[in-house]
Amino acid sequence: NPALARLQRINARRLQSNLLHSLRALLPAERAERVAIGLAALIDGLWLRFALTGAMDGSAARADRSARAVTDPLVVGLTGGIGSGKSAAAAMFAELGAAVIDADAIAHELTAPAGQAIAAIRQGFGDELIGADGALDRNAMRRLVFADTTAKARLEAILHPLIRAESERRCAAGLAAGAPYAVLVVPLLVESKTYRNRVGRIAVVDCSEETQILRVMARSGLTRAETKRIMATQATRAERLAVADNVIANDGDMAALHAQVEVLHRLYLERSDKSCQNG
Repeated sequence: NPALARLQRINARRLQSNLLHSLRALLPAERAERVAIGLAALIDGLWLRFALTGAMDGSAARADRSARAVTDPLVVGLTGGIGSGKSAAAAMFAELGAAVIDADAIAHELTAPAGQAIAAIRQGFGDELIGADGALDRNAMRRLVFADTTAKARLEAILHPLIRAESERRCAAGLAAGAPYAVLVVPLLVESKTYRNRVGRIAVVDCSEETQILRVMARSGLTRAETKRIMATQATRAERLAVADNVIANDGDMAALHAQVEVLHRLYLERSDKSCQNG
């Protein structure tokens, strides 16, 4: 909706200007500008979330909170579509002292040579899916998944329990080692209902679909059509925003991204302190 987008841009500029005016009385000029940009982008992202999806009705919101009430409040689920900037945001959280656990990295470890999942994959799919180096042949598996509609579910049945167990172990280890909170990076968090019940909050790194496409094309050398096919297999932007507790708007530069991560870092530190006091 062009009118909606224009109104959003006007509101964002006005909000940033007002914030900057207020913050200059409290902070050095450069710092005030960074914080104003971050706060404006964060609030703008929340505004967009409700503009796209509408607020969750009271019963749905209560059910969602109830389902996640038993999870560890110190674990934040970080997600976003391909090319959204999840990895950059995760690295910033790590620099600020959070324990960052990447579900994709765990999956690669499990399917590397001598990985914990290799024996089960060999048994379930045959030697032709294992490369000469002893790792999962990802290209062969990708071809099989496209040709056999059951292959993806069979592979997930092997990998997901292992990824879940290892990610839980690493979250607990990070918190035990003194991290104030843990960030669990899960690209397909929205698609996997079990992950939604295992985190205290969900942070979504969000950007326009066009920004996603351009980033992936520049980074991976894929065509526009190939990138859009990958995006079509993931949750939609609206679906991700609908489950977000916090939105990180990432259509801008790294400074704007860092400012928002810093704001959320302070929020999560406050939640961590309150959790420890209540415990």
